[in-house]
Amino acid sequence: MTDLEQVAKRLFWWKEPAEALADPNRFLAQVMTYGTVEDLIVVERYFPDSALRDVLANPPAGVFDARSWSYWHLRFGLKPPDELPKRQLPED
Repeated sequence: MTDLEQVAKRLFWWKEPAEALADPNRFLAQVMTYGTVEDLIVVERYFPDSALRDVLANPPAGVFDARSWSYWHLRFGLKPPDELPKRQLPED
């Protein structure tokens, strides 16, 4: 198992690593929110900063918390939107 698959296994305990890695946007958002410094070091060997920026531009709803959202925008010198991405629930 590669080090990237080990990160996927730990952060997506309910999925197989290959399944988690099949959706890079969701995988990276999970790492950006719940990953450790060690996880990020691994991820940065496989993904460029532009991939992390892309996650901020097109975030999956319901993953980021306010602290992570603010941190990553600050890290890349971006102004965060006023609100976190939200899940859309169907109306009755």
